[in-house]
Amino acid sequence: MLQLPDGLPAELAPLAWLIGVWEGTGVLNYPVGDDVRDYEFGQRLSFSHDGLPHLNYNSYTWLLDSKDEQSFPTPLATETGYWRLARAATDADPGPGLLAGEGEPEFVTAEQVETLRNADDGFDLEVSILHPGGVSELYLGQVKSARIDLATDAVLRSASAKPHTASTRMYGLVEGHLLWAWDIAALGRPLTSHASGRLARVD
Repeated sequence: MLQLPDGLPAELAPLAWLIGVWEGTGVLNYPVGDDVRDYEFGQRLSFSHDGLPHLNYNSYTWLLDSKDEQSFPTPLATETGYWRLARAATDADPGPGLLAGEGEPEFVTAEQVETLRNADDGFDLEVSILHPGGVSELYLGQVKSARIDLATDAVLRSASAKPHTASTRMYGLVEGHLLWAWDIAALGRPLTSHASGRLARVD
């Protein structure tokens, strides 16, 4: 049975199986121009909470190349973001800016959280992921048991960012491992398989 972390807001219970630090490897295979980029990478991914109704998300990846064990790994990419159940904002929610919420939260018991369950017997999600290269993704999707499916509702790019117009992501807990797959529409390509990974909990 899943042990819920101390202080976890009740509405994050559907996402509690993600909390922790995960590490493992993945593969990337994606066409760029007339070539296909194909390589393996290492990944360290973490989900944490700070008592507010969202999860904090961080991912760091590095190339798995032929360097000896004493060499520093070649950094690949980082991303950070926030995951939460999608629901209407209430007066008790903080924001905008540094404004504190007012009144009592509406979703503090399992029974109250159950009222957020959707017609597909899951919970709707909003996920924001920020990339240091000037790209910000807003995903909508759902968590259903130990599977998460996400698709971008919006992708914002700075003037200096590389072309990236859409993404989908899938996460699942399989035999204690976190498996994920990521498709992207980028560099003039339609939505195409991009990368996948298999991670084990390390804490």
